Amino acid sequence: MQDARGREMGKVIAQLSLALLLILAACRGAQQQSLTFDGETAYAHVVTQCDFGPRPTGSPANRAVGDYIISALEEAGWEVETQEFTYRGTPVRNIVGRTGEGPVVILGAHYDTRRQADQEDPTQPVLGANDGASGVAVLLELARVLDLSRVHRQVWLAFFDAEDNGQLDGWEWCVGSSYMADHLEVVPEAVVVVDMVGDADQQLYLEGNSDPALQRELWEIAATLGYTETFRSEYRWTMYDDHIPFARRGIPAVDIIDFDYPYWHTTQDTPDKVSPESLERVGRVLEVWLEEVGAP
Repeated sequence: MQDARGREMGKVIAQLSLALLLILAACRGAQQQSLTFDGETAYAHVVTQCDFGPRPTGSPANRAVGDYIISALEEAGWEVETQEFTYRGTPVRNIVGRTGEGPVVILGAHYDTRRQADQEDPTQPVLGANDGASGVAVLLELARVLDLSRVHRQVWLAFFDAEDNGQLDGWEWCVGSSYMADHLEVVPEAVVVVDMVGDADQQLYLEGNSDPALQRELWEIAATLGYTETFRSEYRWTMYDDHIPFARRGIPAVDIIDFDYPYWHTTQDTPDKVSPESLERVGRVLEVWLEEVGAP
């Protein structure tokens, strides 16, 4: 009974939070003729996710935040599908929002959080404001603001589950994205993953396992927007992240990640470490890439 009440309360929280976000977005949108990615609205998505508490795969909070993501996508007019499967006895759910026509591009982020803060105190879970919630927030705000009349592709917003518990009790990393990559029925022309992108001290270096041409295209857009101080055109990290399962299939894939984050896998990964301005920079780059690159 307690679990049932908790799930119902989670649904209520999700519905109220989404309603408030939509009111905020409508008020902002009324002041401008065309929608543009708004960092404050994205940041509100970070806070809402964290209000559910830690969200490890298989937990009631994970299910509730997944429902919140689905509701936000549907309210924005996206077609939503889920991929549900079981991994090591634990239910896993990927969520995909789709819209548009043409070649497929996937923008992805993981929405689960790590169940042990093993960089600090493994008896405690991670809240995951940056490591999880920031990427999700960017995608949800993109779902609201994209001008589909200017997007000449079919866009998938993919929310991966079961990314963040690698090396705990025999778990692998990137379980949800691996499942999606293995079950693709169409081959996307590109995949862009956003992970840990909300750090107030944002430093987005080139990542060594990413497709160089696509990566250069994105960083050049960032430069035209004046973001050279945060989108740094030098290599620093080589990551195993949600882009790898797609790259292994020969799909151009890029990981936008700020791994210079001292609160990674600690209890201190909280919303106060995340900046609306950081979210907006990443969101604007992706918005311009989708709306302007490849246009006739």
